[in-house]
Amino acid sequence: MGAFEGKKGLILGVANDHSIAWAIAQRVMEEGGQCGFTHLPDRPDDERQRNRRRVSLLTDKAPNAKFLVPLDVQNDAQIQEVMAKAGEEFGKIDFLLHAIAFASMDDLKRDTIETSRAGFLMAMEISAYSLIAVANAARPVLADNAAIATMTYFGGEKAVPGYNVMGICKAALDSAVKYLAFDLGPRGIRVNALSAGPLRTLAGRGAGVEDMLQFYEKMAPMGRNVTHDEVGRTGAFLLSPDSGGITGEIMHVDCGYNIMGTPGRLLDEYRK
Repeated sequence: MGAFEGKKGLILGVANDHSIAWAIAQRVMEEGGQCGFTHLPDRPDDERQRNRRRVSLLTDKAPNAKFLVPLDVQNDAQIQEVMAKAGEEFGKIDFLLHAIAFASMDDLKRDTIETSRAGFLMAMEISAYSLIAVANAARPVLADNAAIATMTYFGGEKAVPGYNVMGICKAALDSAVKYLAFDLGPRGIRVNALSAGPLRTLAGRGAGVEDMLQFYEKMAPMGRNVTHDEVGRTGAFLLSPDSGGITGEIMHVDCGYNIMGTPGRLLDEYRK
């Protein structure tokens, strides 16, 4: 019997088959969980519905994927519609994955000090406040002892040149995790964050993932990068009853990169 047998929940933020959210969802469904999915809304003039199609190509083949609906986290009414759909389909949900972040490329490419006011507000609303908005709207459908997990990154803890304004957003998200864990704790609902090392994803390309992959491989204690499967299994763990008793935490899955206080073995290349 799988860890998610009889469990139902929401997966917010799958963009394509390289998404970390999809790696987590696959593991959840393999273990018996039933999932509702959301996708970025398509523009009215996009007859091909590209955003929906990218996700439906995945969910249509997954027996435990029960529905796929659009979600704009800047729209409270649409957030409510998603939760209403979850209530209709599942009654109560046992897990919720929030894997949503965005900043304009114009602002990501600038030094942090040059971030535009409008760009900062948008990035913070989508990347950090959306977790609060989604968790609040989900309260009526969240079962007691449910689990919420979100996706963060080490750039919220330390300055990572190139990550820029998104690092500030992740710092806010990390703090939100702790405060939500406190607010929802009396119902046994746990809120945690998964901090993955660099992976080739749609978001990763915008953050210069190729350079980061080379750096992590040389500096991480394990001398390699993480895989989608490793991150997927850890994300599923945080959403499962197996992680009961863990809340308000940031779990790093980065082959140990975050523990390093020096470049470690990378220094060997400069000693040659």
